[in-house]
Amino acid sequence: MNKYHHILNRILTDGRRQENRKGRITYLLNERLDLTPGDLLDIFEDHGIARKKLRTELSLFMSGERSVERYREAGISWWDYCGRTLVNSYPTYLEKLPPLIARINREKRSSKNYVLFLGSTDAESNQAPCLSLVQFQIESGGLVMSAYQRSSDANLGLPADLYHLYLMSRQIDLPLRSITLNLGNVHIYENNEERTRRLLAGEEGVRFDLNV
Repeated sequence: MNKYHHILNRILTDGRRQENRKGRITYLLNERLDLTPGDLLDIFEDHGIARKKLRTELSLFMSGERSVERYREAGISWWDYCGRTLVNSYPTYLEKLPPLIARINREKRSSKNYVLFLGSTDAESNQAPCLSLVQFQIESGGLVMSAYQRSSDANLGLPADLYHLYLMSRQIDLPLRSITLNLGNVHIYENNEERTRRLLAGEEGVRFDLNV
């Protein structure tokens, strides 16, 4: 069982129940995933994710694209519920990532913590980023990444965010040592619980519902 499947299993076996405006969830608080490149490979091989769409999505984010139509044209339909424009969402903050990556590649200072903050409390929002902070550190010539996620849909959001973090690391001219993701609230929606059990039992091609 890879580390991602392990946390899915722990949510189902040890999680608490809660109801929010999107539905009933089973959740854990303040969990942590410490992942080496080998761990990431295990997750990406064992869990089907839309890699091409996620690469395109991150590229659009980093360009600051806020039009939902542009995402739909690229085959990315999971933002349709937000309306025509993404307001105060990922593109608002991830457009700051290209100059930050260029700075890291130029300086490569092991004494400096390079940080990307996502999210604001004083702006209109139709989808506040769940990923709140990404930190890049250099140690012994390698890249160590840390991130904080305030809320994580373990079935759909978590694998996508892990892949986005991995894609960010690939743009830095250093070997990746690890990615540590701190999860404030990681959860499974009630309508996805049975499918999660089927996934953990080894069934292939399991698909999950987006709860919005």
